[in-house]
Amino acid sequence: MDARIVRTRRRLQEALFSLARERGIDHVSVSDIAERAGVNRSTFYQHYSDKETLLADALDLVAQEAGAQLGDIDPAAERAPAVLVDFISHVDAHAEVYRRVFTEPGYGVVLSRLREHLHHAILAAAEHDDAHAIDVPAQVVAAGVAGSIIGVIGAWLSLDERPDAAEAAQWVWTVLLGLGGRAKGA
Repeated sequence: MDARIVRTRRRLQEALFSLARERGIDHVSVSDIAERAGVNRSTFYQHYSDKETLLADALDLVAQEAGAQLGDIDPAAERAPAVLVDFISHVDAHAEVYRRVFTEPGYGVVLSRLREHLHHAILAAAEHDDAHAIDVPAQVVAAGVAGSIIGVIGAWLSLDERPDAAEAAQWVWTVLLGLGGRAKGA
């Protein structure tokens, strides 16, 4: 892809996150995004059909960048890997946007695309890890892991008093490894 296109899309994505942090995603218009990114509305529409598509692409990029680092994960480690902590730190930094995506209707397509990106990243990582193979089809494992990640992050985002991203990443990791035993309060 042309470097100018990449730069423009990145500026639009950053503008969306910045504005959403300031006033909430529902109060951000395409005009606001274009103005913050330093482009005009027609440039916005050359790249995206609407705000939701921009958001989906922005979240795709974050998931894709995290997925590129999955090959470095030690599945036997007790502590959450850095890539997971980094991903959840990004979610925490943009919690209002993600809370809306994870808990409110209207952003199902965005959440579905995020789940799909995680699914593909997990599949790609699994192709290079024969040492931890289990007798379950890779597609099923990837779907389960992606769904678990989405579920834990969604539950964490809905807490009134959220612990920090490192603790949330450890929750995800613990659920994925099955180390949780009986949950607190169960």
